Amino acid sequence: MRTASITVAICSLLAAQEQAKAPVAGTAPTTTTSPPGMVWIPPGEFTMGSQNGDSDAPLHRVKLDGFWLDCTEVTNAQFAAFVVATAYVTDAEQQPTAEELPGVPAEQRVPGALVFKQPGGQVDRKEFRQWWQFVPGADWRHPLGPDSKVAQRDDHPVVQVSWRDAQAYCKWAHKRLPSEAEWEYAARGGLDQKRYVWGDEQVPGGKWQANIWQGDFPTRNELGDGYATTAPVRAFAANGFGLFGMSGNVWEWCEDFYRADAYGDGKQCCINPRGPKDGVDAADPDLQQRVMRGGSYLCSDVYCLGYQPGTRMKSSPDTSLCHAGFRCALTAPAPAAK
Repeated sequence: MRTASITVAICSLLAAQEQAKAPVAGTAPTTTTSPPGMVWIPPGEFTMGSQNGDSDAPLHRVKLDGFWLDCTEVTNAQFAAFVVATAYVTDAEQQPTAEELPGVPAEQRVPGALVFKQPGGQVDRKEFRQWWQFVPGADWRHPLGPDSKVAQRDDHPVVQVSWRDAQAYCKWAHKRLPSEAEWEYAARGGLDQKRYVWGDEQVPGGKWQANIWQGDFPTRNELGDGYATTAPVRAFAANGFGLFGMSGNVWEWCEDFYRADAYGDGKQCCINPRGPKDGVDAADPDLQQRVMRGGSYLCSDVYCLGYQPGTRMKSSPDTSLCHAGFRCALTAPAPAAK
């Protein structure tokens, strides 16, 4: 991740509180075979947007064709197979160039990524730099820094992958990233206008339904869901479409550029929206940004409602974070009738 993106990535975390182009990849030939590890999302119409009245996510109707979606986030094991097959090097593993960081000495231009560091005492939640640090050597193999490993975590979602890294994986897998509309429709699992992907009750039966932060963020995590960082991709129950982890665990990259005004006036039903033609944001007019969805293990009701299905986040396409991953989509025919 480049230094110019670090501030953007940190600031974008706060945004979670708060037609353009068809996909060029991820279209399969005609087949009646169900793609391994994917779930068919039937065509339909739903109300897209935030139940919290977020200014960048107003409620509006959307109609979508059917598509396939990975039933889980891409795992460490799956990403490792991609790296072995292609010798791919992620953004976080690459040294920034002098052109990318003009005036910065070579010894200071080191590979790395953003990592959450829990403060030792009470902090002002507006001072987010107190718990986000750029850590040299942090990457997908070492998500929290050089001393961390993904050994024994094959079934956890891969993190510290940028949007560009996710695109590279999708191309290798002959898939694509989901559009933002596809992602939210799939996350809701047939439950229209519900606050959570499982309904309107946050903790039904007293049992947490997703890997998020319980307690006083960012200083005390009560671990009510059992996880301090990432959880296995199937740790919690699937939604109505059979998809796991559509709330919490890790943020998921979408294909779309981010714009605060991307949804328009909401007066007409959008059909298969693919997002705006650019990612210009008033806060950072010189930087293109992409959409992230679903929240993460760092989302909390006292700070970030990103784990609710209608909430958006943004970041630059070269940004890598310790709580950001992805899943793939595929344009292909519906499964054969049985």
